[in-house]
Amino acid sequence: MATRRRRRRLRKRTRRHLLGWGGVAAVAAVVWLAANWAAVWPVLAVVLGVIAMAGIGWRLWRAHSDAVGQDRKWRAQEEAKARELSMTEVDALSWQDFEAYVADLCRRDGCTKVVVSGKSGDLGADVIGYFPDGRKLVIQCKKYAPERSVSSQDMQKFVGTARLEHGADVAVFVTTCRTFTKAAQGLALRQNIVALHRDLLGSWVKGAHLETLIPLGGRGDGRANRDSPA
Repeated sequence: MATRRRRRRLRKRTRRHLLGWGGVAAVAAVVWLAANWAAVWPVLAVVLGVIAMAGIGWRLWRAHSDAVGQDRKWRAQEEAKARELSMTEVDALSWQDFEAYVADLCRRDGCTKVVVSGKSGDLGADVIGYFPDGRKLVIQCKKYAPERSVSSQDMQKFVGTARLEHGADVAVFVTTCRTFTKAAQGLALRQNIVALHRDLLGSWVKGAHLETLIPLGGRGDGRANRDSPA
C-alpha cells in the first residue's frame, strides 16, 4: 500500500511539474511573439493561408471525387438497363433462333465459316466458326430463364466434348441466365472455358467484340494451345 501511495504522489508531482513548465513555456512563447510580432505575423499569415487553401482544395477534391463516383455509378446503372433492354428481344427467341442469333454475332465480329448445328446430339457444339487468325471457335448455347443458373453438369458435358470431340481452340459457353453455379464457374476456369452469363451476353448484343469478352468470361483464348491456323 505504501509503495502504491508513493507512486501516486510521484505521478501527481510529475504532472504538476509538467503543467508548470508548460505554463512557463507558453508565457515565454507569448513574450517572444510580442517582441518579434513584426517579423512573425507575415510568416504566420502565410502559414494560415496555406492551411486554409489546403482545406479548400481538399474539400473541392472530395466533392469532385464524390461527383465522379456518382457519375460512374449512374453510368453503370444505365448500361445495365440498356443491356437488359437489349436482352428483351433475345428472351423472346426460341432456342433454335437463339443459336442462329449467336452465330450472327460471331459473323458480325469477323468470324468465318460459321455454322449452326440446330439439332440434338451435336455434343455441345451448337455454333462452330473460326476467328480471323484461324483459331477454332466452339460455342455451347443455353437458352435458360434469367433466374436460372448453369449447373456443373451442364459445364461438365461441354468440357468433355469442346476440345476432345471438336478440337476447339476457344470454347465458349453462352447463356441467357444470370449466373453459373460456383462449381460450374470453377470448372470453366480450370478447363479454360469462356463462360458468358447474361450480363456479358448483353454487352455482346450491344456491340462489344467477342475478343474483348473472353478475358471477362475466362482465360481460354486458345492462343497458347493452338497448333496452326485452320
